[in-house]
Amino acid sequence: MSLGTLSLRPLDPLRDAELLHGWVTHPKAVFWLMGNARLQDVERTYMGIAAHEHHHALLGLHNGTPAFLMEKYDPRYVELTGLYEPEPGDVGMHFLTAPTDRPVHGFTRAVLTAVMDELFADPRTRRVVVEPDVANTAVQALNAAVGFVPDREIDKPEKRALLSFCTRQQYLTARGATA
Repeated sequence: MSLGTLSLRPLDPLRDAELLHGWVTHPKAVFWLMGNARLQDVERTYMGIAAHEHHHALLGLHNGTPAFLMEKYDPRYVELTGLYEPEPGDVGMHFLTAPTDRPVHGFTRAVLTAVMDELFADPRTRRVVVEPDVANTAVQALNAAVGFVPDREIDKPEKRALLSFCTRQQYLTARGATA
């Protein structure tokens, strides 16, 4: 069964804020840590990301309809500054699928695969870094399925996180491909 076409476009913080507000404040997005955000808070957050040299947000589309959010960042300057020793080619990532009343089996993994494909499309990306909440076992299982290997738990200001890495080769191996 085909899950359809997944694509990405740059996020427009003002145009997309209302849509994102519904996603990030939904109970399913508890680990996004914006559950009590107002619309203005979402606009401000994503305007800040849009203006940041080392942090970018992309809106993911499923058959042309908004369905997920992807953020990529340089961990030397955003999120993980001082919490680990970054290597050349490290890229940090977050992703969030939109809440739905009709979940499609395999959709979230397909989204994560599309996100990883996007990140590794840049030949400078050598390793993807994630830091999910230690309690978010669902995303940890998805991460493992695409090749992430946990390194250690770290304390961030907002959470206890599981620092994990995925090299290009680990990702290709998980996908059943070769370099």
